[in-house]
Amino acid sequence: MIRTHYLNNSPETQLRNVGWDWMLGADTLPYLTNEAVAIKSYEAEAYYNAANELYEIYAEAAQHAIDRQLWKEMGIPENLIELVKLTWEDERHWHIYGRFDLAGGVGREPIKLIEFNADTATCIPETAVVQWAHLKANQMDESKQFNNVYEALKSQFSELRQRNRHLNPTLLFSTMRDAPEDDTNVAVLGEAAREAGFDVEFSYIDEIEFSPTEGIFRQNRQNGQFESFDFWFKLVPWEYIGYEEPELAGLLTSIVKNGKAVIINPAYTLLFQSKYILKLLWDLYPNHPLLLPTSLQPFTDKTSVEKVLFGREGANVRIIESNGSVVSSADGDYGDYEKVYQEYVEFSRDSLGKRYQAGVFWAGEGCGLGYRRGGKIIDNTAQFVGHIVE
Repeated sequence: MIRTHYLNNSPETQLRNVGWDWMLGADTLPYLTNEAVAIKSYEAEAYYNAANELYEIYAEAAQHAIDRQLWKEMGIPENLIELVKLTWEDERHWHIYGRFDLAGGVGREPIKLIEFNADTATCIPETAVVQWAHLKANQMDESKQFNNVYEALKSQFSELRQRNRHLNPTLLFSTMRDAPEDDTNVAVLGEAAREAGFDVEFSYIDEIEFSPTEGIFRQNRQNGQFESFDFWFKLVPWEYIGYEEPELAGLLTSIVKNGKAVIINPAYTLLFQSKYILKLLWDLYPNHPLLLPTSLQPFTDKTSVEKVLFGREGANVRIIESNGSVVSSADGDYGDYEKVYQEYVEFSRDSLGKRYQAGVFWAGEGCGLGYRRGGKIIDNTAQFVGHIVE
């Protein structure tokens, strides 16, 4: 069972001071809480080991998919297949970070993989900065958290730079407009990259120019001159680019093929992002202790979770009983994608029956833990809850 501690001092003032008001919630349910989940040191270590082992088998499953050309099954847009293979085979295209969503891990409950957000994972500010600040605001030592996210990100950006010493360390971060949460996530990433030696700038994606032979540019607002960038981080999903912006998919493929830029996270993270890999993992590693049975059809002897191949924040998820009745569902914009069915597992609960999903960041290795609290389906209404290692 989940145990939480109430912390008297909230980080609300500090968040307002740095302009992170979106974290404070727009309704009666605040996004951040004054509670922290209490875990043991061995539980923190188990989360760390789980993230590392899962990443290893994800990489093996991705290689399996490439070798057998499972592009259609995995839902990979045809216009990105070349770029996926190109970045997978060239280690200069370095995967910076992702987040494993997990059930269990507390009170001897087994850890089970729910999914891996490998391409455009968020919750970075909450996990890396806010829960740390919450701890400090209550005069608690930072060693009381499994939280090395920021330092791990710096290390990953340093590694990326070392692998691409032939390029200028000019890095442009981009998001879509009117998404303050995304802007805050790239602000933290950008600071880590800056400390790793990159010259960092930010522009919305609609402000960027792409040339297949020259690379990635933006126009300087002050002098009107065009500036080139050898690295580009986009908090825009690869599948969106492939399906909704096919011209951009072609341009980015040419830019990478011509060695004009490195794009983060690399296109091969699409293989990790596709929920089809959950089935592939179960096929390759049946009865693995970290995995749940996953199929292309609902289970008839157990409760299933229906997931679309590319869905985010719990959208278009349904929980289906063995008799076919739907007990819970979430609306969304991803219903046209193919589906997989994962065995349902209960999230850990506290004494009030509230459910908790663990989010463990990977950045070269497992590096940080945070929790989201919500219903049977953890969606974009969930709260973020930090943790304390006892």
